[in-house]
Amino acid sequence: MDYKTAGVDVEAGRAFVSRIRSSVEATFRPEVVGGLGGFGGMMRLPAGMRKPLLVSGTDGVGTKLELAQDHGQHHNVGIDLVAMCVNDVITTGAAPLFFLDYMATGALSPEAMAQVVEGIADGCRQSGCSLLGGETAEMPGFYPAGRYDLAGFCVAVVEEDEVINGQAIQAGDRIVGVASNGVHSNGFSLVRKVLDIAKADANTRFGPEQAPLIEALLAPTTLYGQLVQRVLEAKLPLHGMAHITGGGIPENLPRCLPAGLGAAVDTNSWSRPALFSWLQDNGEIPERDLWHTFNMGIGFCLVLPEHAVADAISLCQSLHLPAWCIGEVKSTEGEGVEGLPA
Repeated sequence: MDYKTAGVDVEAGRAFVSRIRSSVEATFRPEVVGGLGGFGGMMRLPAGMRKPLLVSGTDGVGTKLELAQDHGQHHNVGIDLVAMCVNDVITTGAAPLFFLDYMATGALSPEAMAQVVEGIADGCRQSGCSLLGGETAEMPGFYPAGRYDLAGFCVAVVEEDEVINGQAIQAGDRIVGVASNGVHSNGFSLVRKVLDIAKADANTRFGPEQAPLIEALLAPTTLYGQLVQRVLEAKLPLHGMAHITGGGIPENLPRCLPAGLGAAVDTNSWSRPALFSWLQDNGEIPERDLWHTFNMGIGFCLVLPEHAVADAISLCQSLHLPAWCIGEVKSTEGEGVEGLPA
């Protein structure tokens, strides 16, 4: 018996690394030292920084992977993996530096795995960060053949005296909601239950435009790094940011608010995407659960003074990201978000 008979194909692994090399190296920033294939990736801090702080984040894609693998869609979940990490670290005002990925599979499928890494590289290029390294673990008997799991890790950098931590937020500040690209990468355990109940498949369509349902659900998470960079370069008075992930607006927006302040959100200030209405109708999901599970069309929030709102929305629109003033910051005795289903 040899390793391949036991379920691990080392030759296929080498071929996989050879295929992804060009995609990975295309993400390298000038600060990267060395190339792909070492035991550790190396990178210098950007030149000229006075007191750099490193900001790190790690995340996965959740059970969206199950749906993607069922439908042979692998590239977009690579983008999802980057977005779930990058969209978290940029809320501090930090610029992404590098990204690492971990993939575990029951049996290596070089084509599928390559599509995932090419998606990760795509997300890194859009975020301005280097795909500095990764690990692909072939684990027969632990994962089913043909199935894989993903985890990502991102490091960003920001000047210590330029960190955005929400402490500048005041009552009266406005909340600009930036559009999501659908469900993003949260709530898919519920999504998959609804699909099962509705007996939905690749032919199912939804909404007034009769868009393909599975395609809409597998749309990649929007990357907001370029937007944040543009807002900072424009020197808008950005007081806080929130990435709207699992738990939706009611659980994520308060994370950027200092003690003693809450938020009031007007749910009529933007149109609920038809995708969430389809999920609610077909799963008979209570309104409160819908808001506490999904982003409901808002993927990222910027908190700014009222006079900066128009400029912030204009910047969003210049990057083809619809945005709205969806609420304001209020003094409150308890944390929370007013205006949402209780």
